[in-house]
Amino acid sequence: MFGKIFLWEYQPYLWAFWTAFLVTLFLTPQWIKLALKHKILDKPGGRKIHQEPIPLCGGLAIYAGFFIGVGVALLAVGGRPGFLPHKAAFSLTGLFLGLTLMLILGILDDRFALPAKIKLLGQIVIAFVFIHFGFSIDFITRPFHGLIYLPEWLVILLSVFWLVGITNAINLLDGLDGLLAGVSAISATLFFVVALMKGQFMVALLMVALAGCSLAFLRYNFNPARVFMGDTGSLFLGAAFASLSIMGALKLTATVALAIPILIMGIPILDTTFAIVRRFFKGQPIFQADRGHLHHRLLRLGLSQRAAVLLIYAINILLGVLGVVLAFYGK
Repeated sequence: MFGKIFLWEYQPYLWAFWTAFLVTLFLTPQWIKLALKHKILDKPGGRKIHQEPIPLCGGLAIYAGFFIGVGVALLAVGGRPGFLPHKAAFSLTGLFLGLTLMLILGILDDRFALPAKIKLLGQIVIAFVFIHFGFSIDFITRPFHGLIYLPEWLVILLSVFWLVGITNAINLLDGLDGLLAGVSAISATLFFVVALMKGQFMVALLMVALAGCSLAFLRYNFNPARVFMGDTGSLFLGAAFASLSIMGALKLTATVALAIPILIMGIPILDTTFAIVRRFFKGQPIFQADRGHLHHRLLRLGLSQRAAVLLIYAINILLGVLGVVLAFYGK
């Protein structure tokens, strides 16, 4: 009896995770062969740590795995009453459109190395696409004061700031073999747990698919990496976490709602914040790349790539578990 109940309740999530995982696991080596054949490679030099050309744009496999996983899960659930929230089709359309546009921006950046200002402008335009489809921060909560609904101009300002800020924070984390893929798998799993606790079934489905494709890609991206996701993957993952956290954790009415995604995505958020502060006080352009990120500092301390990545995983898990605890006890 328990087994039947378990399968009935969690079947959509199992479909989403395993389909996303297996599709990405299959497509990634196929992309590696194609990238090698057509010389789609990330060549060493500059700030880059790798010593040999590595196939690039592996984020295409992550993208395909994610949406195929979600699609198969939705077909499997077959319109089961009560599972899909109202206006789910509208939100999913916006998610697909926004993430596809962000993927294209990443492909263009990998191919042509877009100037930072052009890349930022593209992200802002895409943020408005997400907002149009309801991925916006409409209210905040204060202790003992309930919900405070924001004026439209502030909704747009905060939503664009969050969508663009989180996208870039995730993007900047992609500096070591397996770092972003592993952190994404961990963070998506933790968001999945929070969404289940709060009854946000669509968010849970999307997050577990994100965990599946990230984990599968890690199989080929962990040190020594056989493929890089590139901005194709890092911008896609960044936009996915930015938009889904709005759809999920930031829509909670608990006073700790903001703290939950900040803790779960604590590593990229803190690393990017410190980078901005560091560059400001040094008089450097905020968007100028440097070697002052957390993973660079760990390497300078003598840690190997694997050790540095595993340490960051551990910190990510610790902060994320705190976020889950807050979600459980937060009012």
